[in-house]
This record gives sequence, C-alpha cells and structure tokens, in this order.
Amino acid sequence: MTETSRRPVTVVAVEMGYGHLRAARALADALATDVLEADRPPLAGAEERALWQRTRAAYEFVSRTSQLPVVGRPLRALLDGLTAIPHLYPRRDQSRPTAAVGGLERMVRRGLGDGLVGHLRRQNSTLLTTFYAPAVIAELSDIERVVCVVTDTDLNRVWVPRHPEHTAIHYCAPTERAVRRLRAYGVPAARIHLTGFPLPAELAGGDDLNTLRRNLAARLVRLDPAGAFREQVGGELAHFFGALPREHEGEPPLVTFAVGGAGAQAELADAFLPSLRRSLLERRLRLAMVAGTRPEIGLRFQRRVESAGLAERFGDGIEILCESDFTRYYRRFNGLLERTDILWTKPSELTFYAALGIPLVFSRPVGAHERLNRRWAIQRGAGMKQDDPGCAADWLREWLLDGTLAAAAWSGYLRLPKFGTRRILDVVAALEG
Repeated sequence: MTETSRRPVTVVAVEMGYGHLRAARALADALATDVLEADRPPLAGAEERALWQRTRAAYEFVSRTSQLPVVGRPLRALLDGLTAIPHLYPRRDQSRPTAAVGGLERMVRRGLGDGLVGHLRRQNSTLLTTFYAPAVIAELSDIERVVCVVTDTDLNRVWVPRHPEHTAIHYCAPTERAVRRLRAYGVPAARIHLTGFPLPAELAGGDDLNTLRRNLAARLVRLDPAGAFREQVGGELAHFFGALPREHEGEPPLVTFAVGGAGAQAELADAFLPSLRRSLLERRLRLAMVAGTRPEIGLRFQRRVESAGLAERFGDGIEILCESDFTRYYRRFNGLLERTDILWTKPSELTFYAALGIPLVFSRPVGAHERLNRRWAIQRGAGMKQDDPGCAADWLREWLLDGTLAAAAWSGYLRLPKFGTRRILDVVAALEG
C-alpha cells in the first residue's frame, strides 16, 4: 500500500444504508484509523444528531415501505424522484443546482456539520469521506483538503456543490460513467480521479490479489458442477490459475442472501425458502441469510427457516448473520464472502464486490442509482436479474449446470476494478504534494 499523508486523515461516513460505511471501513483499515460518523459523537452534538436522525429515519421508512406490493407503489415513485439521475446523453451542461443542493445548504446554515468542521480545523486533517454531505459542508467552510468517494456507478447532482467549477473537492469515481457525470455537473477534470470502489484488503489480498485468486479458483469449481464453463475456457483458466483445486468438486455452492441496511426486501425469504427446501435438505445447496445489524430481520429469517421445515439444517448448511453493530457485522460479512459462491442482493454498493469474482443475482433495485448499478454490472456480464423467487431452486440449478454463474464470476473478476482502495489512498497522499 502506498504511504499515505503526513497529516492526519479523518475518514467520515454517514449511516444511510451500509454503502457509505462499508467503503469507509475499507479505507480506514488501510490507513489504520477509525471511521467517524458525521451524525454521531465526537463530530455531532445533540442537535446535529437529532437532525441526522430525522433524515435517516425518513430514508429507512421510505426504503423499506417502498418494497411492499401495493402500498409501496407511491413511495417507490417518491424514492425514484429523490434519487433521480438525469439521462447522461445527449452530452450537455447539467451543472444547474437542484432543490436538493439548496436543501443541504439550508441545513448547513442551521448548524449541520459544525462539529465536523471544528474537528477538521483542530486536527488540521485531510477529510476522506464516502458521503456527499461532509464534503460539501467542508467546502462551504473553506476546508482545503477534501476527498469524496462516490459509492455508486452514477450519482445525483446533490453530490456536487453549487459552484462546481471552483470546487476544492477531489472526487474518486468508481466507474467511467461516474467520471462523465461529474464532468457534466461541472466539476473540473483535474478534480476527478477514476479509482474504482474501495474493496476490503482482506478479500483481495494485496497487489497480487492472492486471496481473491485463491477464493475464485475454488468458487469456479463449485459453480460449475457439470464442467460446462471449464470446457469452454479451460485454457484461459489454466493460464491464470494453473490446475483448479479439484478437492472442491461436488461441494454444494453457498448462496448468500443479503438485505440492505434499511432492511428492505427481507420478505423475499418467504418466497424462496420453500423452493430451496429440497436442495438444502439434500445438501445440493447451502444458504446464508444476512440480516446485518437488525435483530428483527434475523428473527424473521429464523422463523421462516423453521416454518419451511429446515430447522435441522441450522449450523449445517443454513446460517444467519446478525450482529449488534456495524463493525462486527462488517468483519463477519467479509469472512462470509470468502466462502460465498453466489451473492443474492439488491444492486447497492455490493455491486462492486463482483470484482472479487462473486456472481451477483439482483433483487429489485431501490432507487434510481441502484437501477444504474444493476445495468452496469449486467452489461459487464457480472450479474443477472433474479427470476421468480418462488422458483429459485429451478433457475439456480439451471444457471449452475449451464455455467452461467461461473461465467458471471469470471467476468466480474476480469472486467470490474479491483484496486480502488490503493488508488484512493494515492489521491489522498497526492494532496500533500
């Protein structure tokens, strides 16, 4: 890892779902520092915490409720409106500030971010943030060294301050499309850096990607029980890996179903568990269900497993991951991903984890940014839309036998950026001249 700044670096995130926290944790680990949350002490006093809490509660309510079959339809439209991203083409100037830009400025005038700005000035530190609000707040307070990490493949105008042509913020973009969008919003090219998304070092294994390659080699064997994919590209696999680890032949693939930080789409388990029952009992599949930090979701998963007649497989083919805080969840989830063969989730920031060679099955997107994340991954062959959850055993078996999931794992590894963490830290270091 490149040696980082001589000055301290303050890594800041906000808990609006897990995406911003997940990216910040990977960067903080690489810097051997902590993640500070803009909405919690020591950066936020009581009034600021209340303001952030109201915003987060509204987001989580809309996110969860928008997924309900009938009553959620109007809220889906509201969420799409709040996260709207205009068409990128034809190329044109999109720098005009939106209502959301003005709304953030009004909240700053009411005191949002005062604690953050005070901390940065006392520490004389560089701000490295994975959420737009701390970056814009710092800019409005004339903080000079600011790096903002974009956590989706495309982004809303609110990520960029009112006068982008004069911004001091350095943006780390995970995709070429995000670079083009930032230019359309008026950010100077010199302030935009194509880095990729910050993946956890423990899942990649350094510049030689030794951990990633070892996990992928075993995963490809489990994902290709009939050998269809290996027959097609055996020469390429031999070039990259040598002999694949035959000891994993016949092992049941592990499907990991992960809900978002707001708990959206947990109800999908009600539909897919009956379908997967026989495959799980006959040990043709294994299942991990990730409830994050929401015990009520973990309890719901447990009850659904029991009602599907699968309680005997707990600890032997079925597991539930639920933790009391994000850091413990993050560590355990990364450990789970090392073993995961198929990741079934909405197209959140986990879309970028396909670069680790994990094929993605996408549930319905929540918001416009997630629709664009899904499109980006599918265009690169790294994921696919879920089929009917009530028939999950059938389409998963088909995708295993014909090599579709193995091919998606291979495409994600080959085509998606894997060195985001290192490149972002290079941007931070360059600010020190």
